Amino acid sequence: MEPEQIAELLTMFVFTPPHGRSWGLTFDGLAVKLRERNPDEFIRVDDSGGSVRGASMTFGITLDDEYLEGMARLEPEGVALLDCNAHLAARFALWLRNNTAPADVPVMFNTEWGIEEGLEHTLVPDTTRPRIVAAFVQHIAETDGLD
Repeated sequence: MEPEQIAELLTMFVFTPPHGRSWGLTFDGLAVKLRERNPDEFIRVDDSGGSVRGASMTFGITLDDEYLEGMARLEPEGVALLDCNAHLAARFALWLRNNTAPADVPVMFNTEWGIEEGLEHTLVPDTTRPRIVAAFVQHIAETDGLD
């Protein structure tokens, strides 16, 4: 499969701080950042489990005129985009790094396929969007997501 085709495949992209570090993520803080982009974004927090560990946030976000659904958890800390391609995931990773993660705490990534394969989370390169897309494509090519 060609890299351009791989970049269009849909999977879940997961973004986290490095192991042992934190972005200080809060649902309220993430909701504020999402609503700064679009005041009408869909945001719902489910804390029916009664503990922070069981709490999650689901949200909608529009990137490049594409509506995506995502979720966030505080434990383990991270944000995921569902059914997303590498181009949109790269745009989101840049937004996350520039608007949510502290400047001194990097953004790591994995995909649903990478997690299933036991691949470690990988640093989102501190570079341009096309190069981030290339890193995501390389990651997907290393998984069984192409089968």
